[in-house]
Amino acid sequence: MAGPGRGVGRRTVLAGGAAVVAAGGVLAGREVLRGLPAPEPVTAPGRARVERLYSAARGRHVDLVTLLPAQPPERMPMSLLLHGLGGSARSAAPTGLLAQLDSEVARGAVPPFGFVAIDGGRSYWHEHEPGDDPMAMLLEEVPVWLRQRRLAGADGMPFACTGTSMGGFGALNYARVRATQRRPPAAIALISPALFRSWAKARRRQAFGSRAEWAALEPLRHIGATRGIPTAVWCGTEDRFIGSVREFIARASPAVAEIGPGGHGDTFFRTAVPGLVAFLGRHVPR
Repeated sequence: MAGPGRGVGRRTVLAGGAAVVAAGGVLAGREVLRGLPAPEPVTAPGRARVERLYSAARGRHVDLVTLLPAQPPERMPMSLLLHGLGGSARSAAPTGLLAQLDSEVARGAVPPFGFVAIDGGRSYWHEHEPGDDPMAMLLEEVPVWLRQRRLAGADGMPFACTGTSMGGFGALNYARVRATQRRPPAAIALISPALFRSWAKARRRQAFGSRAEWAALEPLRHIGATRGIPTAVWCGTEDRFIGSVREFIARASPAVAEIGPGGHGDTFFRTAVPGLVAFLGRHVPR
């Protein structure tokens, strides 16, 4: 079903380890950018820049937030930064992320790269409500937006995906779709990812229409789909998802797996920032 203002009905479906993007064709650039003034070069390095634009995939206006180090080169590689439940593009970055990135780039510890965050709603980054498809937004619209802003490569695709809590769930599914399209990201970074070992726990989130829909999306049920993509995960010992994260670590054998004291909140999230920047820096395309 087409949402308001959308030229094409969309639904991204994950089933049996395969990703199917239905209703044919990538959204045309004029649809993606409708109502948006001609983009300008990013001129606010070393801090966040917020823009408000229309997402045809979500059928609404969303915030697009770019986090860039000082003096970013043109076509600078970008990582997605997916927020958690109840969050937004403006709150997606853990405390200290931009300062750490700017510092590490300035001293040459990591190559220049940036982050892009987008409002994804509360649906665990999939189309829970008809006409509101955050995953299609990530796959189809974000590359257009980045390319128009002379960020990311020539195709506008982020080189990596970073996600916190619900965003970790989304990051794994995003990487899974790209892997099935034979264009996997170079890295996946997860901070306290919200993973569910049972339908009983997932159902409480009210983000899945049925047990079958959850099972088709749950990363713990599709570990092999992202195997081979360098992955890092951080989680606190008091986090409510620690059991699920430990299972993910045991089965996925991520390149980086750090468990430390802390719960599910920014107090712990910020402790992952130095390792996160260093990990992504090792996978920035040259």
